[in-house]
Amino acid sequence: MNASQEFPQLFAAVQQLRARSTPEPAALATIVRTSGSTFRRAGARMLVHANGEVTCALAGGCPQRDIVLRAQRAMAERTPALVPYNRESNLDVLMEVGCGGELDVLIEPLVQPDDFQFFDVLARLHDERAPASVATVFSRDGAVHTPRPWRLIRHGAGHWTDIPAPQLARRIHALADGLPAHGGAVLERAEMDGAQMDVLLEAWRPKPALVVVGYSECALALSRLAHGLGWQTTLVEHVAAARGQLEGVGAQLHAAPEALPERLPFDRQTAVVVMTHHYERDLAYVQALAQVPLAYLGVIGSRERAARIHRAVSASATAIHAPAGLDIGSETAQEIALSVAAEIMAAMRARSGARLSRTDGPIHS
Repeated sequence: MNASQEFPQLFAAVQQLRARSTPEPAALATIVRTSGSTFRRAGARMLVHANGEVTCALAGGCPQRDIVLRAQRAMAERTPALVPYNRESNLDVLMEVGCGGELDVLIEPLVQPDDFQFFDVLARLHDERAPASVATVFSRDGAVHTPRPWRLIRHGAGHWTDIPAPQLARRIHALADGLPAHGGAVLERAEMDGAQMDVLLEAWRPKPALVVVGYSECALALSRLAHGLGWQTTLVEHVAAARGQLEGVGAQLHAAPEALPERLPFDRQTAVVVMTHHYERDLAYVQALAQVPLAYLGVIGSRERAARIHRAVSASATAIHAPAGLDIGSETAQEIALSVAAEIMAAMRARSGARLSRTDGPIHS
């Protein structure tokens, strides 16, 4: 699935289409298979409008212009398509965009009300910050599945599906158990009535949430950067002050250390950075959050202060990143914010944070 920060934009465009008095067709283009180095990974989606405009553009190394033309054709014919871009098919397009990898793109027209149902399920899960697994059955024996893909969305409270074959749905449930905990997408194959069904399995995760504890230029810079990235951001002030609503920092909250775990709904997609620039106060917040399962818990400060915090907190449900951030030579508040945000993203996605020029393997995996 698209990065969860993109989903509100995608869903808002879908809602605008549905709200029009005269229905206007659209098409959803989904990368379902990749090989080699590609700009976006499997699960990335782009909404193509009838006039050729797009929402959540794929861009950069993907044959977007060709996908738009094929999407318009799918709208006119009201028939889905599965388009390979590889060394055997559409080679001229690959050469034109200079793409180093290969990919398959599912294009499904959105015309009937039932075509939009799975968006509503995902929107509810997004609002509830509920993790889920999303399965898309897109081909049968190598040919695109018609009249449209089938989907199964499994979450903590149950599941939603439009798959009419219970045996296939049970098989997909079993396959979803193998999805990596940190997210991502895998391509699987399941048998139904002697046919081989291709299934894209994706881990749906709530969008990242960041809680910044402290009030300083660094705290404001980090809050604004995260808010601009589409993260759910909360700035926590350690002292009550009549500062008014600050622009671009997300929500604001005053909470003492012992009250903070009860004031905010922390989860495994939440990062916390403590930066009050006062050792005892920093330690109090870290100790209050030590047993809360988080995606990331960081503290700004010197190595000496960080060592003292590590010694004072004997056990923590989340590894404490202190000093917080990646070593990029940060000096200004904005550079420090960039360093910390990059480390948070790497931690959330189980990546090393190393330079791409010094690593091997696919960039998107």
